[in-house]
Amino acid sequence: MQILTASRRIAFVFLPFAAGYYLSFLFRTINALIASRLSADIGLGTADVGLLTSVYFLVFAAAQIPVGVLLDRFGPRRVQSVLLLLAAVGAGLFAVSTSFRSLLIARALIGLGVAAAFTAGLKSIILWFPSERVALLNGYMVMLGSLGAVTATAPVEHLLAWIGWRQLFEILAAATGVTAILIYVVVPERPHVPSIAHATLGSIFGDRRFWRIAPLSATCIGSAWSLQGLWASPWLADVEGFDRASLVRQLLTMSIVLSCGAWLFGTTVHYTKRRGIGAERILVMVAVLFVTAELALILRAPLPSIVPWSVVAIVGTATVASFAVMADYFPPELAGRANGALNVLHFGWAFLAQFGTGLILQQWSEDGGHRPVQAYQVAFGLNVALQIAALLWFALPWAGYLASRMRPIPVLTPADVFDLVVSVSSYEESLILLPANDDAEW
Repeated sequence: MQILTASRRIAFVFLPFAAGYYLSFLFRTINALIASRLSADIGLGTADVGLLTSVYFLVFAAAQIPVGVLLDRFGPRRVQSVLLLLAAVGAGLFAVSTSFRSLLIARALIGLGVAAAFTAGLKSIILWFPSERVALLNGYMVMLGSLGAVTATAPVEHLLAWIGWRQLFEILAAATGVTAILIYVVVPERPHVPSIAHATLGSIFGDRRFWRIAPLSATCIGSAWSLQGLWASPWLADVEGFDRASLVRQLLTMSIVLSCGAWLFGTTVHYTKRRGIGAERILVMVAVLFVTAELALILRAPLPSIVPWSVVAIVGTATVASFAVMADYFPPELAGRANGALNVLHFGWAFLAQFGTGLILQQWSEDGGHRPVQAYQVAFGLNVALQIAALLWFALPWAGYLASRMRPIPVLTPADVFDLVVSVSSYEESLILLPANDDAEW
């Protein structure tokens, strides 16, 4: 099936994959809202909730390399539809689980099932749309997908007033299955582009540019996902003293900011690249802003909490900038592998940050159902220290370049007349007279 018009490409390619990414975002952030209900119904502790939520990231990260290879070999249509069916099975199992172990298995299946949600969308954009539109469409993809995070706040809270969390996951299982079928039936198959000889994972992992950008991208974006996906809610309750209604409103605001941030990143990267400015600079500015916002939280700066938490939400969409960097570094036939390799680090770090934060918080006992601010300061502070280290690592080549450009300034001493005469005469002797040419260009 050949698609010629831009509107049909949007309808039959872009929107179906955006729907899959929407569900991925919804599954990623839903536990922040239902964590208290899971703890009450199943009897889970803080570390259990942290592990249950973060296992999504662990399985997601482990699947990225195989998923990238499959996307490059079989195309996004087949891979995404099959995996989303697996996510539907996981959501159905989650709905009927009565123990921590079965919940953990179900959550892992969901993570595996949506492991291709974003990278399949990116791959489809690269295959079906002009290269100069990739960054902009990536931003739109994240913007629409992040509406899943918006849904996982006030809309789901209102829905939970009518049904339980088990019925909610039954609905999600059905919606995920329908989306899988829709992608398989509606999305056309793009003719296969043969790989070049050096299109291997070694081309990615052996590239110094990848290892320069990847730690910075992973520690910032992964931490932002960890915070918004789970730990923003306990912070707002324990440190800020928010009641349930205020907490849900703030999470909703953060999710809206997240969606708008994706559009902002996509537009910014699109127009800055047209002016010859690399996406790396945008990522560095995002990292500095993120560290500043986290320090504002840790040091309890006199700001409305929504300000730093909005920055956290925006950073979660900086994948638009990161994957724009990958598109600059690697050819289209390596797009699936390159994006998958970077996503391994994104989601791997999100797992470590989310689970590790739960372990650190559990070292402090609760007082009146709340943990002290010092517990959060230690947990968040460790993340910030590692982000600063990644930022310094990224800046090392620039520091070396600046150092090489600097030369010691010679000490100026007064020249006597003899030196001046010798230098001038030497200069005059070195002149060579050339024949005149009226057609010469000066």
